[in-house]
Amino acid sequence: MPVSRSVVISSTPLAIVEVCKQVLVNLEAQDFSEEDFFAVHLALEEAFINAVKHGNKMEPTKAVKIDYSVGADRIEICMTDEGEGFDPEVVPDPRYGDNLFKPAGRGLLLIRSYMDVVEYNKQGNSIRMVRFKEKEKEKENTSKSAAKIKA
Repeated sequence: MPVSRSVVISSTPLAIVEVCKQVLVNLEAQDFSEEDFFAVHLALEEAFINAVKHGNKMEPTKAVKIDYSVGADRIEICMTDEGEGFDPEVVPDPRYGDNLFKPAGRGLLLIRSYMDVVEYNKQGNSIRMVRFKEKEKEKENTSKSAAKIKA
């Protein structure tokens, strides 16, 4: 049975710990793989740190709203901060040029790498992330491969 929750937490780095625990318990209840656990945990923490640091400017009086839904085949997380937002398309790729040696700037890359769907609202202060259960992705990839072979 799917589980949906909505929480509002303070804009402090450690506030995400309890939410992560809840999300991982729900992933376990739906038989997600360890790879899924790792991916979701990493993306959730990275998105939260970005919300706290860049969105809410480390102001503990501000909050971050997290809505999540865990079903048998996927997890969806929406996170919104109280910041002005940003344009994710103008964030430099940390794998090239001078950015390669900067200690920051890898959060968005990691989120995009580990989640299957990553979308931002128009303002840029809300992110939606979806990860499909590994078994479902394998079926999709097998179907796509079979379709390519037939074509």
